[in-house]
Amino acid sequence: MRLATIQMNSVGDVAENLHTAYDLMLRAVEYEGVDWLLLPEHFHWAGGTIEDRHRAAEILGQGPAYAMCAEFAAKHKVIVHAGSIFERATDEPRIYNTTVAFDRNGAELARYRKIHLFDIDGPDGRSYRESDTVAPGNEVVTYDANGITVGCSICYDLRFPLLFQQLVAKGAQIIAIPAAFTLQTGKDHWEPLIRARAIETQTYVVASGSCGVVDYEGQAHWTYGHSMIVDPWGHVVAMCSDGRGYAVHVFEPDRVAKVRHDIPVSAYVARSRS
Repeated sequence: MRLATIQMNSVGDVAENLHTAYDLMLRAVEYEGVDWLLLPEHFHWAGGTIEDRHRAAEILGQGPAYAMCAEFAAKHKVIVHAGSIFERATDEPRIYNTTVAFDRNGAELARYRKIHLFDIDGPDGRSYRESDTVAPGNEVVTYDANGITVGCSICYDLRFPLLFQQLVAKGAQIIAIPAAFTLQTGKDHWEPLIRARAIETQTYVVASGSCGVVDYEGQAHWTYGHSMIVDPWGHVVAMCSDGRGYAVHVFEPDRVAKVRHDIPVSAYVARSRS
C-alpha cells in the first residue's frame, strides 16, 4: 500500500481549502499511484474566531468537507483519512475535532474525536485553549484498511505515548497524526516526538501538518509543516518540503514484523499486562 501525507496551508475559507486538498490528493493519486492519503488537522477551516469555527463545523455526513473526501475516495478507489473536521455536537455547546476515514467506495470506515486538547502557554507567552471551543473525545479508534490496521490520533495526542500504546494493543501497524503544530513548538519537538512514537510502537507513523500562516483572532499564527512518514525503526523515510505538497512511501508489513521480532517490545508489554 502506497501512503501519502498531504501538506497544505489551511485558511478561513472552506471552498478554497477543499479545492487545495482535492488538487493535492489528485496529484498524489495520478502521479504516484497512492492507495491511502492523510490530510492535516482541520484541513477544511483554520483561523478566525470561536464563532467562525462554530459556523464552519459540520454535522458529519451533511457538510462539504465530509462529502468531498467521501466522493474522492469513491471516485479514485483510495482510502482517505480526512485529517480532522470541526464536528457540530448535539450533546453540548462546544464542537469536536474529528477524524473521519473513508474506504475505497466512499463509505465511512472510522470516526475519532481528539482526546488531548491543546491547552498550553507557548514559548512566546501566547496562550492556546482549544478546550474553550472543542470538547474532548474518549474512544481509542483503529480501523482496517485492506487488511492493515490504522490507528487514529490528532496533533497534541502526539505528546501522550499511552494513547499510542493503546493503539498498538488494538493491532495498529500504521498510526496517523493529522496536525497543525505551531512553528515555535514544531521546530524543536515535531520530528523527535514522531520518531519516538514510531520507535516505541514499532509502527509506520504518518504525520500530516499544516504549513504557513493563518489569522487567529486577528493575530498571525504560524504552523510548522514538515509532514513526514517515519518507519518502525524510527527513520524518516519521506518528508514534505516547505509549502504545499505531499510525501509518499510504501508501507511494508514485513518491515513492521521484522522490527517487532528483533526487538519484541510489544510482546513484553502484552506479557506484563496479562
